[in-house]
Amino acid sequence: MITPKNEIGARSYVIGVDEAGRGPLAGPVVAAAVVLGDNVPVGLNDSKKLSAKRRAVLDKEIRQTCGWAVAVIEPEEIDRLNIFQATMEAMTQCVADLAGQMSGECSVLIDGNMTPQGRRPGWRWPARAIVGGDGIEPAISAASIIAKEWRDRMMIEAAQAHPHYGWERNKGYGTAEHMEALRLHGPTPLHRKSFAPVAQATLL
Repeated sequence: MITPKNEIGARSYVIGVDEAGRGPLAGPVVAAAVVLGDNVPVGLNDSKKLSAKRRAVLDKEIRQTCGWAVAVIEPEEIDRLNIFQATMEAMTQCVADLAGQMSGECSVLIDGNMTPQGRRPGWRWPARAIVGGDGIEPAISAASIIAKEWRDRMMIEAAQAHPHYGWERNKGYGTAEHMEALRLHGPTPLHRKSFAPVAQATLL
């Protein structure tokens, strides 16, 4: 267990939360929760603003020095819940996991403009949404890096089983390459059938 940055025995700590994978046509949505340790990795920022090489280095440093948890919601569940609720559920699961590893009370900072408060039955922590928080709050930055790296690794692995769609490059987003493969080969079990381009391809 990682000691929260604010010191051993602290009565409260802050969890940063972010997600990766709301927009793609295929693959899961992934949320990460992070409590910074005493040795905060240098150079934390919005994962989208970091080079792939730097992001990979920071991902390793965060997981070695901070408290963290990840939750993955698969495409079938995304289709059942809808992508917004699936994202809220992923956030709820990863915070529950991390909070269960810590002692004391926590508050949660979430990237974006909405929190799971009142939207998912399992949510029970005070939370604040921060637009652009992944570039402002270091704990959210760390969560954004872990979530993106985790999901990217999943999509690169999935590309080996489904080589036509270029997921190792597009990570499931609707690029021209992906759309053409969807037209030619149809959806896979990892495609989100509730997303319009996939639903249309299913009808072809």
